[in-house]
Amino acid sequence: MSPDPMHDQMSITRRHFFGRSAAGLGGLALAAMLPRPALAGPDPAALARMLGPHFAPRAKRIIYLFQSGGPSQVDLFDYKPRLNKEHGQQLPDSVRHGQRLTGMSANQSSIPLAGSPFKFRQWGGSGAWVSELLPRTASIADELCIVRSMWTEAINHDPAITFFQTGSQIAGRPSMGAWLSYGLGSDNDNLPAFVVLVSAGQGGQPLYARLWGSGFLDSRYQGVQFRSGKEPVLYLSSPDGVCGSGRRAMLDKLADLNRLQFERELDPEIESRIAQYELAYRMQTSVPDVTDLAAEPDEVFELYGDDARKPGTYAANCLLARRLAERGVRFIQLYHQGWDQHGNLAGAIRGQCQETDQASAALVTDLKRRGLLDDTLVVWGGEFGRTSYCQGKLSPDEFGRDHHPRCFTMWMAGGGVKPGLTYGHTDDYGYNLADESGAPINPTKDHDTPGAVHVHDLQATMLHLLGIDHERLNYLYQGRRFRLTDVHGHVKRELLA
Repeated sequence: MSPDPMHDQMSITRRHFFGRSAAGLGGLALAAMLPRPALAGPDPAALARMLGPHFAPRAKRIIYLFQSGGPSQVDLFDYKPRLNKEHGQQLPDSVRHGQRLTGMSANQSSIPLAGSPFKFRQWGGSGAWVSELLPRTASIADELCIVRSMWTEAINHDPAITFFQTGSQIAGRPSMGAWLSYGLGSDNDNLPAFVVLVSAGQGGQPLYARLWGSGFLDSRYQGVQFRSGKEPVLYLSSPDGVCGSGRRAMLDKLADLNRLQFERELDPEIESRIAQYELAYRMQTSVPDVTDLAAEPDEVFELYGDDARKPGTYAANCLLARRLAERGVRFIQLYHQGWDQHGNLAGAIRGQCQETDQASAALVTDLKRRGLLDDTLVVWGGEFGRTSYCQGKLSPDEFGRDHHPRCFTMWMAGGGVKPGLTYGHTDDYGYNLADESGAPINPTKDHDTPGAVHVHDLQATMLHLLGIDHERLNYLYQGRRFRLTDVHGHVKRELLA
């Protein structure tokens, strides 16, 4: 059973009431007159959450490979030969329909179509179209559930990435990992339920700790960032001269003081502080063990690539993600920056793919051969896609692509999704979502449009695979019940195995 902050809050309410009551029968009489929910413990939604998953889960954990910046779908997964045929021609008004462009290309006097400079071919028994930039990912095409019909309302990086991570474009909500930590807890008492890994040395759009924060949930549910180097978790190691028994004695005394403060102030964050101190103490042993890749055999490093031997690289973090998954970490969020190719797309995206392609495929392969892929959901994608028209001057070597929220591609593997599936359609220009006939569709008028997958649909589907009804995992805050999917979201059952 996972910790329940709502139960803590109800307990505090009862203590607070009896502690402040005048005494005896008068207090009891007043208690009897109060509304029953105030004294009866968790409400039905909280009670349902306390009992574990709402239904049998297909997955136990998620590894989310977030490609920050917005990978270009028309250069990686969404093959559009018409763009090459009409390369250099203007984007037709009949396709754009006056849709808003970002400030970076809205003032261009010309909006020429830009065909992909990379070759595509079909792979595996599924026949998935994948670019030459991703040969290792293409080799596992039959394991992938490729979603080409993702869409979002956000058109700029910060609101778009915040939307994917928290379900809102406005900062301050709990992140997905925090929701899962709150709802399901951890399978390993010696490691956090939610771990964050960020590729070292990558430029690009900034990442903020609030992206893995707990928002209005208890702070114990926020993500814990693991870094490369001698100290993977900051301030975890004991100071010089402090032995294990001394550390234990200090924590015991500190816990006693915190409990005294809690009885006086009734602040639930004090109990969270105690819990986090205790977890940090246990992590002094567990973190060095899980982050030490030296014990991995050479063939594992060959699978993930040479970069896996370099701490902090994308490849090393993918390998570390597998080790964390083996040890029961519930949600592993890996961020890789640099996919924001407004210029020099041909060279920049090639470099990004070289850094990520082999390790992404290796992670799926490694999980499968260890029997972990069936109950581990792997998710790959960014905050939006890129335009099918050119930003800046159209030239073979220097052209770029602007942000494009109207249609883009992500993929998933394992964890109960349908392998070998390519889902959804876009028009011949890769500009709008389309139905099976190729006719454009506009899901902004109806979030339940068949074939379209909104951000909240993806989140609802991910929660469903973990056995969670996204409408029932909620939290009462400032008079309103909040959830990851806000007031939208549909489970896309077509994606489920």
